[in-house]
Amino acid sequence: MNTDRLNRRDFLKAGAVISSFMIVPRHVLGRGYQAPSDMIALGFIGCGRQSGGLRNRFLDTQETRIVAASDVYSIKQDTFVNATNKWYTEKLGQGTYKAATGIKDFRGLLDRKDIDAVVIAAPDHWHAAMAVRSAEAGKDIYCEKPLALTVKEGRAMVDATRKHSRVFQTGSMQRSAPEFTKAVQLVRSGAIGTVKKVYVNVGGPPKVWDLKSETKPDGLDWALWMGPNKTKRPYNNELAPAMEATFWPKWRDYTEFGGGGMTDWGAHMFDIAQWGLNMDGSGPVELIYSEPGKGLVYKYANGVEMIHRPMEGKPHCHFVGTDGEVFVARGELKTTPEPLKDKAFIAGDAGVYVSTNHYKDFLNAIRTRKPPICDVETGHRTASVCNVGNIAYGLGRSLKWDPEKEQFDGDKKANKLLGRAMRKEWKV
Repeated sequence: MNTDRLNRRDFLKAGAVISSFMIVPRHVLGRGYQAPSDMIALGFIGCGRQSGGLRNRFLDTQETRIVAASDVYSIKQDTFVNATNKWYTEKLGQGTYKAATGIKDFRGLLDRKDIDAVVIAAPDHWHAAMAVRSAEAGKDIYCEKPLALTVKEGRAMVDATRKHSRVFQTGSMQRSAPEFTKAVQLVRSGAIGTVKKVYVNVGGPPKVWDLKSETKPDGLDWALWMGPNKTKRPYNNELAPAMEATFWPKWRDYTEFGGGGMTDWGAHMFDIAQWGLNMDGSGPVELIYSEPGKGLVYKYANGVEMIHRPMEGKPHCHFVGTDGEVFVARGELKTTPEPLKDKAFIAGDAGVYVSTNHYKDFLNAIRTRKPPICDVETGHRTASVCNVGNIAYGLGRSLKWDPEKEQFDGDKKANKLLGRAMRKEWKV
């Protein structure tokens, strides 16, 4: 294995120095007040639809202060900031905490010394540029899945995180849900025997650009929204919806900004497959393409096949072993034989890291400088599975993949697709 890539033990050594926090004794604040030394100051980058849920999850931990937020769309930024300050007023009382503020350019947020960590909830084409600069600024990082738009960008995120000894949690929160933890414990413990196949049921690859130009709403900096992308696209409401929109933005459907269903739900379900197969630091060695709409077979060096089925029913992950099966989806766990699902485990069994709260797990990692449940390397490896799958679909042929070198074997055309052209200002 490449010694430049840190394992969990190496990471603990590399991150041994704890970030400094403002120390104020509790008795100075009085009864009922949380000491600033007990709180972690967060800055949010991206204030769209996903950010509201993340804001509430972090505030509900009662271990954080959200002190700033940044978005290229002023009304979304203002709405986020106002909702945060309203929460402070209603839950904690006016004056208990310093009000959160808005900053249009996220680089201004990174310059603030009072921010310990950032939460990145921007579209995928921004993740690498934002995360690398956050690490360079000394911030710990929580970044939404999928981790990166390309394999090379994901590796740059890992390298920056390690170089600057940052804690990084990927937003693959299914790893902190009990049904997925139990599924992985069953598989990793040998309860279903030797795993032979894993079926991953998620959507397919992204599509080519087909949107028309529309009038940009006031308050949206479209050039900054496009950010690292060299290819310019006109504004369309489906990419960055107006504030009153009730649908999820569809930028993830287009190759310029996302990876379609392969990275949207795939970043969740391929992640569980990788976890169950104990492949968080590696990946498949071959991708077998058959025909459009028929799926894709990933082969691992140990002979296991992971089969992408392009959306038959709800997103799920289905492990098939020599002695049984495990089917898992959100809120659902089924086993064959059926009593297997009641098998008891304790934390650490079968080498499975257990987290019951994805957000508290990140905050605890910041304090202890230990890696969280979905460290940047793990998130990168999952995103890579999604990304190389999209490359196979795009080329319409089978590929040999080297997960150590992170390159396709003897395939220049495929290897060119592992990265993308980025504007000089935002290169990673």
